[in-house]
Amino acid sequence: MEITEVRIHLRPEEKLKAFATITFDNTFVVHNVKIVTGKSGLVVSMPSRKVKDGSFKDIAHPITNEFRSKLEKAVLDAYNKALSEKGASQENK
Repeated sequence: MEITEVRIHLRPEEKLKAFATITFDNTFVVHNVKIVTGKSGLVVSMPSRKVKDGSFKDIAHPITNEFRSKLEKAVLDAYNKALSEKGASQENK
């Protein structure tokens, strides 16, 4: 399975930095992946839902650590690119 597209939707919030939409093999898409500020830097958080006890359970997530690392890198690379493009467009104003 290949990650064929990552779209970033920047947010002007303190903890929630962006939402990501990830396309796999040009045939399957996952929305509402979050990029949030964690205790030790940025964290990629998979889409989740609240369960009865108040905790959250992932709706979709990588099964292997190898693919999780690949996914996180792709999302954070796209996020950093979106930030630099935003900075460049603001400099041109």
